[in-house]
Amino acid sequence: MASSLPSDHKAQIIDGKAIAQTIRSEIASEVSHLSQKYGKVPGLAVVIVGTRKDSQSYVSMKRKACAEVGITSFDVDLPEQVSEADLIDKVHELNANPDVHGILVQLPLPKHINEEKVLGAISIEKDVDGFHPLNIGKLAMKGREPLFLPCTPKGCLELLSRSGISTKGKKAVVVGRSNIVGLPVSLLLLKADATVTVVHSHTPNPESIIREADIIIAAVGQAMMIKGSWIKPGAAVIDVGTNAVDDPSKKTGYRLVGDVHFGEASKVAGHITPVPGGVGPMTVAMLLKNTLEGAKREIEK
Repeated sequence: MASSLPSDHKAQIIDGKAIAQTIRSEIASEVSHLSQKYGKVPGLAVVIVGTRKDSQSYVSMKRKACAEVGITSFDVDLPEQVSEADLIDKVHELNANPDVHGILVQLPLPKHINEEKVLGAISIEKDVDGFHPLNIGKLAMKGREPLFLPCTPKGCLELLSRSGISTKGKKAVVVGRSNIVGLPVSLLLLKADATVTVVHSHTPNPESIIREADIIIAAVGQAMMIKGSWIKPGAAVIDVGTNAVDDPSKKTGYRLVGDVHFGEASKVAGHITPVPGGVGPMTVAMLLKNTLEGAKREIEK
C-alpha cells in the first residue's frame, strides 16, 4: 500500500500526562468549591490486600493523587490471608460510611477470594472503578447511563476528545476484550457513535481488520504486537498496554513498552499516545473525577 504521507511524517503525540494534569487542576478547584459551599470534601477508600509490589505502587500513586486535589483518602491495608468474609465486611462498613464517596478494591485479589463477590458488594453509588455489574450493564444498554464509567476506558475517550479527535461515524477497532478495558471501551465507543470492531485472540488475520481503523485502542497486553504496517495513515492510536521488556541499558534491567510498536506507528499514525505517559496518568485522573462526581451526587442532594 502506498502511503500518502511524507517520508518525514511524525504523528502528533497525545500527552496524557499534560491532559491529566489539566483535569486534576479542574478537579482541585471543584473540590475546594464543595469544601467552601458545604464544608465537605470527597472521600475515597482504597483497599489493598497483600503486598504485591505492582499493586502497592498503584495504590500509593492513587493515594498521593487524592492528596494533591484535596480528596480525603481512607487507607485500608489488609493482610494476604484475610478471609473473603472479612474483606466483604470491610466493604460493607465503607458502604455505610457517609464520608466515603468512592470505594476501590485494588485487583488482583489473592486466589482464595472471589473477585466477583467482592466487587458486587460495593455499593453501586460508590463504585468509582465502574466495575459493578449494574454499572457495566447500564453501559451496555442504549438510553441508560451508568453511575460511573470504568476509569481507563473513560480516560481513553477523554484523550480523544481533548485532542480534537471525533468518534462519530468513525471506524474504531478495539484490540482485546478484557472486562477492565477492551469490553467497556468498545461499549463507550458505540455510545459515542463509532462503528466498532473488537479483535481478540480468536480473530483470524487481525492485521487486515486493524488496518481499516480510523481509531485503534490497543489493550491486549502483548509487547509491540501492532506494527506500523498495520496502521492506516493518519489513524489515531490509543495504546493501553504496559509491558516490561528486557533492556540492559536501564538501571532496572527493563523498560516499559505498549501493545503498539511506537517507533513504527509514529511514522504512520495521525495521533498516538506514548507508553509510559499516555493512558496511565489518565486512569488515575478519571478515578479522581469519578470520586468527585459521586461526592457531588451525595453532597448536593
